[in-house]
Amino acid sequence: MPEIVEGVSPTRMELLRLSRREKLAEKGHDLLREKRDALIAEFLDVVSEVRDARKEAEDKLKEAFDFLIVAQALSGVEQVRQLSLMTSREIEMDFSSRSIMGVHVPILELENDLARKVTERGYGFMDSSAAVDRSARSFEEALEKIIKLAELEEAVRNLAGEVEKTKRRVNALEYIMIPRLKATRKYIRMRLEEMERENFTRLKKIKAMLERRER
Repeated sequence: MPEIVEGVSPTRMELLRLSRREKLAEKGHDLLREKRDALIAEFLDVVSEVRDARKEAEDKLKEAFDFLIVAQALSGVEQVRQLSLMTSREIEMDFSSRSIMGVHVPILELENDLARKVTERGYGFMDSSAAVDRSARSFEEALEKIIKLAELEEAVRNLAGEVEKTKRRVNALEYIMIPRLKATRKYIRMRLEEMERENFTRLKKIKAMLERRER
């Protein structure tokens, strides 16, 4: 049996107050349950996006490593490594956020495309090969996809945290607070009925005593 709310007095005023609290708790429970269901739907949508984004990133990385193996076979591992040192760059991004059902999720926006022309990578045509160029481009495209994947995965983490928090609040209302309020109201009604019976018995005794005195 649920515990009753501590510190309540068995009065009609307290019974009325608990009734209002119970109705408010039930309304809050319904709203939170709707929010939980909507959050779960949004969460599943983003999880689906993550699955697709991860597949795209993995495919592009595989393509890039395949080209890298060919480039190393044609030009040598050391030559490819030296070329890679010439292609360093800073990646500039804008960080912002958007709201999904009140949950802030990140937005990562690249200021410039990562995929560059051959002439923008810092090495000469004579030093490289087509395999090197294809590998470099594939890695640049893969990095764009990885950044998008990171954005989506962080959104999933934030949504999952909010879903869990909302579920706890729904369960607390459903299994603890509302049953406790109902049990307390039942207890107060029982006490009031008991007090009424006691008063009725006491009044009967007083009436009987008065009648005996009159006789």
